[in-house]
Amino acid sequence: MRARTLKKNKVHVVTLGCSKNLYDSEVLMGQLKANKFEVEHETDPDDAAIVIINTCGFIGAAKQESIDAILRYADAKKRGFVQKLIVTGCLSERYKGDLEKEIPEVDAYFGTGDLPRLLKTLKADYKHELVGERLLTTPRHFAYFKISEGCDRPCSFCAIPLMRGRHVSIPLETLVEQSKRLAAGGARELLLIAQDSTYYGLDLYGKRRLADLLKALSDVEDIGWIRLHYAFPAGFPDDVLDVMRERSNICKYLDMPLQHVSDRILASMRRGSTKAKTTGLIAAIRDKVPGIALRTTLITGYPGETLKEHEEMLDWVRDTRFDRLGVFEYSHEENTFAFSLRDSVPAKEKKRRAQALMALQQGISMELNAAKVGKTFQVLIDRKEGGDYIGRTEHDSPEVDNEVLVDAAKHYLRIGDFADLRVVGASEYDLTAEPV
Repeated sequence: MRARTLKKNKVHVVTLGCSKNLYDSEVLMGQLKANKFEVEHETDPDDAAIVIINTCGFIGAAKQESIDAILRYADAKKRGFVQKLIVTGCLSERYKGDLEKEIPEVDAYFGTGDLPRLLKTLKADYKHELVGERLLTTPRHFAYFKISEGCDRPCSFCAIPLMRGRHVSIPLETLVEQSKRLAAGGARELLLIAQDSTYYGLDLYGKRRLADLLKALSDVEDIGWIRLHYAFPAGFPDDVLDVMRERSNICKYLDMPLQHVSDRILASMRRGSTKAKTTGLIAAIRDKVPGIALRTTLITGYPGETLKEHEEMLDWVRDTRFDRLGVFEYSHEENTFAFSLRDSVPAKEKKRRAQALMALQQGISMELNAAKVGKTFQVLIDRKEGGDYIGRTEHDSPEVDNEVLVDAAKHYLRIGDFADLRVVGASEYDLTAEPV
Protein backbone atom coordinates (compact mmCIF):
# COMPACT_ATOMS: atom_id res chain seq x y z
CA MET A 1 0.00 0.00 0.00
CA ARG A 2 1.39 3.39 -0.92
CA ALA A 3 2.27 5.74 1.93
CA ARG A 4 2.03 9.04 0.09
CA THR A 5 -0.62 11.15 -1.62
CA LEU A 6 -0.28 11.47 -5.38
CA LYS A 7 -0.90 14.78 -7.11
CA LYS A 8 -3.38 14.02 -9.88
CA ASN A 9 -2.19 16.91 -12.04
CA LYS A 10 1.52 16.20 -11.67
CA VAL A 11 3.51 14.46 -14.44
CA HIS A 12 6.94 12.90 -14.13
CA VAL A 13 8.76 12.61 -17.48
CA VAL A 14 11.58 10.09 -17.99
CA THR A 15 13.79 10.51 -21.07
CA LEU A 16 16.00 7.75 -22.48
CA GLY A 17 18.35 7.92 -25.44
CA CYS A 18 19.78 10.82 -27.38
CA SER A 19 19.53 14.61 -27.36
CA LYS A 20 16.79 14.43 -30.01
CA ASN A 21 14.65 12.51 -27.53
CA LEU A 22 15.45 15.09 -24.88
CA TYR A 23 14.24 17.83 -27.22
CA ASP A 24 10.97 15.93 -27.76
CA SER A 25 10.48 15.59 -24.00
CA GLU A 26 11.03 19.33 -23.59
CA VAL A 27 8.33 20.03 -26.19
CA LEU A 28 5.98 17.59 -24.44
CA MET A 29 6.61 19.25 -21.07
CA GLY A 30 6.02 22.70 -22.56
CA GLN A 31 2.62 21.56 -23.80
CA LEU A 32 1.76 19.98 -20.45
CA LYS A 33 2.74 23.11 -18.53
CA ALA A 34 0.57 25.23 -20.86
CA ASN A 35 -2.29 22.88 -19.96
CA LYS A 36 -1.77 23.64 -16.25
CA PHE A 37 0.00 20.39 -15.39
CA GLU A 38 2.80 20.39 -12.86
CA VAL A 39 5.79 18.82 -14.61
CA GLU A 40 9.06 17.35 -13.40
CA HIS A 41 11.89 15.67 -15.31
CA GLU A 42 14.31 13.01 -14.13
CA THR A 43 13.64 13.54 -10.41
CA ASP A 44 12.38 11.10 -7.81
CA PRO A 45 8.67 10.78 -8.69
CA ASP A 46 7.42 10.59 -5.14
CA ASP A 47 4.08 12.30 -5.67
CA ALA A 48 3.38 12.40 -9.43
CA ALA A 49 0.23 10.51 -10.38
CA ILE A 50 1.27 10.28 -14.05
CA VAL A 51 4.56 8.97 -15.47
CA ILE A 52 5.50 9.36 -19.14
CA ILE A 53 8.51 7.43 -20.44
CA ASN A 54 10.09 8.69 -23.67
CA THR A 55 11.90 5.61 -24.95
CA CYS A 56 14.87 4.86 -27.20
CA GLY A 57 14.90 2.01 -29.72
CA PHE A 58 18.21 2.64 -31.49
CA ILE A 59 20.34 -0.40 -30.57
CA GLY A 60 20.03 -3.44 -28.33
CA ALA A 61 21.44 -1.89 -25.15
CA ALA A 62 19.23 1.20 -25.50
CA LYS A 63 16.14 -0.93 -26.11
CA GLN A 64 16.86 -2.99 -23.01
CA GLU A 65 17.30 0.16 -20.91
CA SER A 66 13.91 1.40 -22.12
CA ILE A 67 12.21 -1.92 -21.40
CA ASP A 68 13.75 -2.03 -17.92
CA ALA A 69 12.41 1.48 -17.22
CA ILE A 70 8.91 0.52 -18.39
CA LEU A 71 8.93 -2.60 -16.20
CA ARG A 72 10.15 -0.61 -13.20
CA TYR A 73 7.31 1.91 -13.45
CA ALA A 74 4.79 -0.81 -14.31
CA ASP A 75 5.71 -2.43 -11.00
CA ALA A 76 5.36 0.95 -9.24
CA LYS A 77 1.89 1.26 -10.73
CA LYS A 78 0.93 -2.18 -9.42
CA ARG A 79 2.04 -1.10 -5.94
CA GLY A 80 0.03 2.12 -6.09
CA PHE A 81 2.92 4.56 -6.47
CA VAL A 82 1.76 5.61 -9.96
CA GLN A 83 -1.81 5.97 -11.21
CA LYS A 84 -1.25 6.33 -14.95
CA LEU A 85 1.71 5.10 -17.02
CA ILE A 86 2.25 6.27 -20.61
CA VAL A 87 5.04 5.19 -22.98
CA THR A 88 6.09 7.16 -26.04
CA GLY A 89 9.12 7.57 -28.31
CA CYS A 90 11.17 5.38 -30.61
CA LEU A 91 10.79 1.99 -28.92
CA SER A 92 7.03 2.49 -28.71
CA GLU A 93 6.90 3.54 -32.37
CA ARG A 94 8.77 0.41 -33.44
CA TYR A 95 7.38 -2.26 -31.13
CA LYS A 96 3.99 -0.97 -29.98
CA GLY A 97 2.12 -4.20 -30.69
CA ASP A 98 4.66 -6.39 -28.88
CA LEU A 99 4.85 -4.01 -25.92
CA GLU A 100 1.07 -3.92 -25.50
CA LYS A 101 1.04 -7.72 -25.25
CA GLU A 102 4.08 -8.06 -22.99
CA ILE A 103 3.53 -5.10 -20.63
CA PRO A 104 -0.25 -4.52 -20.43
CA GLU A 105 0.10 -2.47 -17.22
CA VAL A 106 0.95 0.55 -19.41
CA ASP A 107 -2.18 2.67 -19.96
CA ALA A 108 -1.23 3.85 -23.47
CA TYR A 109 1.59 3.56 -26.01
CA PHE A 110 2.39 6.33 -28.51
CA GLY A 111 4.88 6.74 -31.35
CA THR A 112 7.27 9.56 -32.20
CA GLY A 113 4.67 11.70 -33.99
CA ASP A 114 1.74 11.18 -31.64
CA LEU A 115 2.04 14.18 -29.32
CA PRO A 116 -1.49 15.54 -29.96
CA ARG A 117 -3.00 12.10 -29.28
CA LEU A 118 -0.91 11.67 -26.14
CA LEU A 119 -2.12 15.02 -24.79
CA LYS A 120 -5.73 14.10 -25.59
CA THR A 121 -5.36 10.99 -23.42
CA LEU A 122 -4.59 13.33 -20.52
CA LYS A 123 -7.53 15.57 -21.47
CA ALA A 124 -5.08 18.26 -22.56
CA ASP A 125 -5.17 20.36 -25.74
CA TYR A 126 -2.34 20.49 -28.27
CA LYS A 127 -1.58 24.20 -28.44
CA HIS A 128 -0.45 25.04 -31.97
CA GLU A 129 0.70 28.49 -30.92
CA LEU A 130 3.41 26.82 -28.81
CA VAL A 131 5.10 25.05 -31.73
CA GLY A 132 8.86 25.35 -31.17
CA GLU A 133 8.51 26.32 -27.53
CA ARG A 134 9.47 23.94 -24.77
CA LEU A 135 10.42 23.53 -21.14
CA LEU A 136 14.22 23.28 -21.09
CA THR A 137 15.85 20.50 -19.10
CA THR A 138 19.35 21.82 -19.80
CA PRO A 139 20.88 24.80 -17.99
CA ARG A 140 19.24 27.86 -19.54
CA HIS A 141 22.51 29.03 -21.15
CA PHE A 142 22.51 26.21 -23.72
CA ALA A 143 19.78 24.39 -25.62
CA TYR A 144 19.53 21.53 -28.08
CA PHE A 145 18.08 22.88 -31.30
CA LYS A 146 16.40 20.40 -33.65
CA ILE A 147 16.48 21.58 -37.28
CA SER A 148 14.82 18.56 -38.92
CA GLU A 149 13.18 15.23 -38.20
CA GLY A 150 13.61 11.82 -39.80
CA CYS A 151 16.16 10.58 -42.32
CA ASP A 152 16.25 9.62 -46.00
CA ARG A 153 19.62 7.82 -45.87
CA PRO A 154 19.66 4.07 -46.67
CA CYS A 155 22.29 2.99 -44.09
CA SER A 156 22.04 -0.77 -43.75
CA PHE A 157 22.46 -0.96 -39.97
CA CYS A 158 20.16 1.88 -38.93
CA ALA A 159 16.57 1.62 -37.72
CA ILE A 160 16.06 5.39 -37.34
CA PRO A 161 13.94 5.77 -40.54
CA LEU A 162 11.67 3.00 -39.21
CA MET A 163 11.04 5.02 -36.05
CA ARG A 164 11.38 8.63 -37.20
CA GLY A 165 10.21 8.50 -40.81
CA ARG A 166 11.43 10.46 -43.81
CA HIS A 167 13.49 13.65 -43.55
CA VAL A 168 11.43 16.77 -42.79
CA SER A 169 13.20 20.12 -42.46
CA ILE A 170 11.83 22.83 -40.18
CA PRO A 171 11.47 26.10 -42.18
CA LEU A 172 14.42 28.45 -41.80
CA GLU A 173 12.26 31.37 -40.69
CA THR A 174 10.67 29.26 -37.96
CA LEU A 175 14.09 28.23 -36.65
CA VAL A 176 15.29 31.83 -36.54
CA GLU A 177 12.24 32.83 -34.49
CA GLN A 178 12.81 29.91 -32.13
CA SER A 179 16.46 30.91 -31.68
CA LYS A 180 15.46 34.49 -30.84
CA ARG A 181 13.10 33.22 -28.12
CA LEU A 182 15.82 31.02 -26.69
CA ALA A 183 18.30 33.91 -26.72
CA ALA A 184 15.78 36.13 -24.95
CA GLY A 185 15.48 33.44 -22.28
CA GLY A 186 19.22 33.37 -21.66
CA ALA A 187 20.52 30.77 -24.13
CA ARG A 188 24.07 31.51 -25.24
CA GLU A 189 24.74 28.28 -27.10
CA LEU A 190 22.62 26.43 -29.67
CA LEU A 191 23.48 22.77 -30.26
CA LEU A 192 22.09 21.97 -33.72
CA ILE A 193 20.76 18.40 -33.92
CA ALA A 194 19.06 16.27 -36.57
CA GLN A 195 19.27 12.73 -37.86
CA ASP A 196 21.23 14.20 -40.80
CA SER A 197 21.98 17.91 -40.46
CA THR A 198 23.71 18.30 -43.84
CA TYR A 199 20.51 17.24 -45.65
CA TYR A 200 18.76 20.31 -44.25
CA GLY A 201 16.59 22.17 -46.76
CA LEU A 202 16.50 19.67 -49.61
CA ASP A 203 12.88 18.73 -48.99
CA LEU A 204 11.66 22.33 -48.56
CA TYR A 205 13.83 24.34 -50.93
CA GLY A 206 15.14 21.81 -53.45
CA LYS A 207 18.74 22.35 -52.30
CA ARG A 208 20.87 22.05 -49.18
CA ARG A 209 20.53 25.20 -47.10
CA LEU A 210 22.46 24.40 -43.94
CA ALA A 211 24.95 27.17 -44.69
CA ASP A 212 22.11 29.69 -45.07
CA LEU A 213 20.61 28.52 -41.78
CA LEU A 214 23.96 28.88 -40.00
CA LYS A 215 24.32 32.44 -41.30
CA ALA A 216 20.82 33.36 -40.17
CA LEU A 217 21.32 31.90 -36.70
CA SER A 218 24.74 33.54 -36.45
CA ASP A 219 23.05 36.92 -36.88
CA VAL A 220 20.77 36.40 -33.87
CA GLU A 221 21.79 38.75 -31.08
CA ASP A 222 23.34 37.24 -27.91
CA ILE A 223 23.97 33.77 -29.35
CA GLY A 224 27.64 33.21 -28.53
CA TRP A 225 28.13 29.69 -29.87
CA ILE A 226 26.42 27.58 -32.54
CA ARG A 227 27.52 23.95 -32.57
CA LEU A 228 26.87 21.50 -35.43
CA HIS A 229 26.11 17.83 -34.79
CA TYR A 230 25.44 14.75 -36.91
CA ALA A 231 26.76 15.74 -40.32
CA PHE A 232 26.60 13.00 -42.95
CA PRO A 233 29.88 12.70 -44.93
CA ALA A 234 28.49 11.77 -48.38
CA GLY A 235 27.45 14.93 -50.21
CA PHE A 236 28.84 17.18 -47.47
CA PRO A 237 28.05 20.82 -48.43
CA ASP A 238 31.36 22.71 -48.68
CA ASP A 239 29.71 26.11 -48.16
CA VAL A 240 29.10 25.12 -44.52
CA LEU A 241 32.87 25.22 -43.99
CA ASP A 242 33.10 28.73 -45.43
CA VAL A 243 30.48 29.97 -42.97
CA MET A 244 32.15 28.13 -40.09
CA ARG A 245 35.50 29.77 -40.92
CA GLU A 246 34.06 33.26 -41.36
CA ARG A 247 31.64 33.48 -38.42
CA SER A 248 33.23 33.74 -34.97
CA ASN A 249 30.16 32.48 -33.12
CA ILE A 250 29.97 29.22 -35.08
CA CYS A 251 32.08 26.74 -33.15
CA LYS A 252 35.09 25.27 -34.90
CA TYR A 253 33.59 21.89 -34.16
CA LEU A 254 31.96 19.20 -36.28
CA ASP A 255 30.29 15.98 -35.18
CA MET A 256 30.39 13.71 -38.24
CA PRO A 257 29.63 9.99 -37.67
CA LEU A 258 31.79 8.04 -40.16
CA GLN A 259 31.05 4.49 -38.90
CA HIS A 260 33.89 2.66 -40.70
CA VAL A 261 36.79 3.03 -43.12
CA SER A 262 37.04 -0.30 -44.95
CA ASP A 263 35.72 0.09 -48.51
CA ARG A 264 34.02 -3.30 -48.37
CA ILE A 265 32.28 -2.54 -45.08
CA LEU A 266 31.30 0.98 -46.19
CA ALA A 267 29.72 -0.49 -49.32
CA SER A 268 27.77 -3.04 -47.28
CA MET A 269 26.72 -0.29 -44.86
CA ARG A 270 25.39 1.66 -47.89
CA ARG A 271 27.19 4.79 -46.77
CA GLY A 272 27.84 6.15 -50.26
CA SER A 273 31.52 6.75 -49.58
CA THR A 274 34.96 5.15 -49.62
CA LYS A 275 38.09 5.34 -47.51
CA ALA A 276 39.72 7.67 -50.05
CA LYS A 277 36.71 10.00 -50.16
CA THR A 278 36.42 10.06 -46.37
CA THR A 279 40.11 10.77 -45.88
CA GLY A 280 39.95 13.51 -48.52
CA LEU A 281 36.90 15.10 -46.88
CA ILE A 282 38.64 15.21 -43.49
CA ALA A 283 41.70 16.83 -45.06
CA ALA A 284 39.51 19.42 -46.83
CA ILE A 285 37.64 20.24 -43.62
CA ARG A 286 40.86 20.75 -41.69
CA ASP A 287 42.32 22.81 -44.50
CA LYS A 288 39.30 25.12 -44.81
CA VAL A 289 38.70 25.50 -41.07
CA PRO A 290 42.09 25.55 -39.30
CA GLY A 291 41.91 24.40 -35.70
CA ILE A 292 38.57 22.63 -36.10
CA ALA A 293 37.79 19.82 -33.62
CA LEU A 294 36.40 16.70 -35.30
CA ARG A 295 34.21 14.22 -33.42
CA THR A 296 33.19 10.93 -35.00
CA THR A 297 31.58 7.65 -34.07
CA LEU A 298 32.54 4.23 -35.40
CA ILE A 299 30.84 0.83 -35.47
CA THR A 300 32.82 -2.27 -34.63
CA GLY A 301 31.79 -5.87 -35.23
CA TYR A 302 29.62 -5.18 -38.29
CA PRO A 303 28.58 -8.45 -40.03
CA GLY A 304 31.58 -9.95 -41.78
CA GLU A 305 34.10 -7.47 -40.35
CA THR A 306 37.43 -9.27 -40.41
CA LEU A 307 40.31 -8.80 -38.01
CA LYS A 308 42.24 -7.22 -40.88
CA GLU A 309 39.47 -4.66 -41.44
CA HIS A 310 39.40 -3.91 -37.72
CA GLU A 311 43.16 -3.35 -37.78
CA GLU A 312 42.72 -1.14 -40.84
CA MET A 313 40.34 1.01 -38.79
CA LEU A 314 42.84 1.14 -35.90
CA ASP A 315 45.61 2.31 -38.25
CA TRP A 316 43.32 4.92 -39.78
CA VAL A 317 42.26 6.30 -36.37
CA ARG A 318 45.94 6.42 -35.36
CA ASP A 319 46.79 8.40 -38.50
CA THR A 320 43.72 10.66 -38.54
CA ARG A 321 43.90 11.69 -34.85
CA PHE A 322 40.31 12.67 -34.21
CA ASP A 323 39.81 15.15 -31.40
CA ARG A 324 36.84 13.19 -30.08
CA LEU A 325 35.72 9.64 -30.87
CA GLY A 326 33.05 7.20 -29.72
CA VAL A 327 32.47 3.55 -30.62
CA PHE A 328 29.29 1.48 -30.91
CA GLU A 329 29.32 -2.31 -30.90
CA TYR A 330 27.19 -3.41 -33.86
CA SER A 331 23.58 -4.25 -32.93
CA HIS A 332 21.64 -6.61 -35.23
CA GLU A 333 18.35 -4.75 -35.78
CA GLU A 334 15.19 -6.28 -37.25
CA ASN A 335 13.89 -4.88 -40.55
CA THR A 336 17.16 -3.20 -41.43
CA PHE A 337 19.04 -4.16 -44.57
CA ALA A 338 21.94 -5.60 -42.54
CA PHE A 339 19.60 -7.91 -40.65
CA SER A 340 19.69 -10.21 -43.68
CA LEU A 341 23.43 -10.66 -43.09
CA ARG A 342 24.83 -13.10 -40.57
CA ASP A 343 25.78 -11.40 -37.29
CA SER A 344 29.13 -13.14 -37.48
CA VAL A 345 31.32 -11.34 -34.94
CA PRO A 346 30.80 -12.72 -31.40
CA ALA A 347 29.70 -10.23 -28.73
CA LYS A 348 32.93 -10.73 -26.77
CA GLU A 349 34.99 -9.93 -29.86
CA LYS A 350 32.89 -6.85 -30.64
CA LYS A 351 33.61 -5.57 -27.16
CA ARG A 352 37.34 -6.33 -27.46
CA ARG A 353 37.55 -4.42 -30.74
CA ALA A 354 35.63 -1.47 -29.31
CA GLN A 355 37.93 -1.37 -26.29
CA ALA A 356 40.99 -1.43 -28.55
CA LEU A 357 39.70 1.58 -30.49
CA MET A 358 38.88 3.51 -27.32
CA ALA A 359 42.27 2.70 -25.76
CA LEU A 360 43.95 4.08 -28.87
CA GLN A 361 41.78 7.20 -28.76
CA GLN A 362 42.56 7.67 -25.07
CA GLY A 363 46.24 8.00 -25.90
CA ILE A 364 45.53 10.42 -28.76
CA SER A 365 43.29 12.50 -26.50
CA MET A 366 46.01 12.66 -23.84
CA GLU A 367 48.55 13.91 -26.39
CA LEU A 368 46.17 16.52 -27.81
CA ASN A 369 45.21 17.75 -24.34
CA ALA A 370 48.80 17.94 -23.13
CA ALA A 371 49.55 20.26 -26.09
CA LYS A 372 46.93 22.71 -24.74
CA VAL A 373 48.73 23.34 -21.45
CA GLY A 374 49.78 26.99 -21.27
CA LYS A 375 47.27 28.09 -23.91
CA THR A 376 44.21 30.28 -23.32
CA PHE A 377 40.69 29.32 -24.41
CA GLN A 378 37.24 30.84 -24.19
CA VAL A 379 35.21 28.57 -21.92
CA LEU A 380 31.46 28.47 -21.26
CA ILE A 381 30.87 27.73 -17.57
CA ASP A 382 28.18 25.04 -17.25
CA ARG A 383 27.93 24.28 -13.54
CA LYS A 384 29.58 24.08 -10.15
CA GLU A 385 30.17 20.54 -8.94
CA GLY A 386 31.99 19.60 -5.76
CA GLY A 387 34.85 22.04 -5.41
CA ASP A 388 35.11 22.94 -9.09
CA TYR A 389 33.50 25.09 -11.72
CA ILE A 390 33.06 22.98 -14.84
CA GLY A 391 32.93 24.36 -18.36
CA ARG A 392 33.66 23.60 -22.01
CA THR A 393 35.69 25.07 -24.84
CA GLU A 394 34.20 25.57 -28.30
CA HIS A 395 35.71 22.16 -29.11
CA ASP A 396 33.48 20.34 -26.63
CA SER A 397 29.79 19.41 -26.62
CA PRO A 398 27.93 18.65 -23.35
CA GLU A 399 27.81 15.11 -21.97
CA VAL A 400 30.10 13.49 -24.57
CA ASP A 401 33.27 15.62 -24.75
CA ASN A 402 36.04 17.03 -22.56
CA GLU A 403 35.42 19.40 -19.67
CA VAL A 404 37.47 22.21 -18.15
CA LEU A 405 37.78 22.30 -14.36
CA VAL A 406 38.54 25.43 -12.30
CA ASP A 407 39.18 25.34 -8.55
CA ALA A 408 36.20 27.13 -6.98
CA ALA A 409 38.09 27.69 -3.72
CA LYS A 410 40.58 29.91 -5.54
CA HIS A 411 38.47 31.54 -8.26
CA TYR A 412 34.93 32.87 -8.73
CA LEU A 413 33.09 32.31 -12.02
CA ARG A 414 29.42 32.75 -12.97
CA ILE A 415 27.40 29.87 -14.38
CA GLY A 416 26.37 30.62 -17.97
CA ASP A 417 29.18 33.14 -18.59
CA PHE A 418 32.03 32.89 -21.04
CA ALA A 419 35.47 33.16 -19.41
CA ASP A 420 39.01 33.28 -20.78
CA LEU A 421 40.93 30.50 -19.06
CA ARG A 422 44.56 29.38 -19.26
CA VAL A 423 45.09 25.62 -19.21
CA VAL A 424 47.42 24.53 -16.39
CA GLY A 425 46.92 20.76 -16.45
CA ALA A 426 45.62 17.95 -18.64
CA SER A 427 44.37 14.37 -18.41
CA GLU A 428 42.97 12.06 -21.07
CA TYR A 429 39.53 13.67 -21.14
CA ASP A 430 39.68 16.82 -18.99
CA LEU A 431 41.64 20.02 -18.63
CA THR A 432 42.32 22.07 -15.49
CA ALA A 433 42.54 25.83 -15.92
CA GLU A 434 42.54 29.19 -14.20
CA PRO A 435 41.24 32.63 -15.20
CA VAL A 436 43.65 34.76 -17.20
